[in-house]
Amino acid sequence: MTGRRPAGRDRGSFTAEMAAGLPALLLLLLAGLTAVNAVSTKAACLDAAREAALAAARGADGTLAGSRHAPPNAEVVVVLEGDMIRATVRAPVRVLGGNLPAVTVVGVAVAAAEPGAPEPQP
Repeated sequence: MTGRRPAGRDRGSFTAEMAAGLPALLLLLLAGLTAVNAVSTKAACLDAAREAALAAARGADGTLAGSRHAPPNAEVVVVLEGDMIRATVRAPVRVLGGNLPAVTVVGVAVAAAEPGAPEPQP
């Protein structure tokens, strides 16, 4: 026959374990949400860089085209290197849950200048 423990000996143990584990769970949740935000911002930066490089390769204003597709507060830079155009888009990603420094993600795309197109504009 097994003896049963009295009901009063383990009172509060679940509360103590929850109080210890809940901050760790919240920290993991915020880190996961920040990672998802960074990945989606990176995809938007790559898309904006691709649009900027293609527009500059066709002779249009690459910075303007990239700015239209870039995430908020992004910096678009288009550089001409001979017959190649390199577009770089940098955007800050705010870390969720505090006043921590922002993480910066970068998207880069390269395109060749199209023959017969007007002189590329950065």
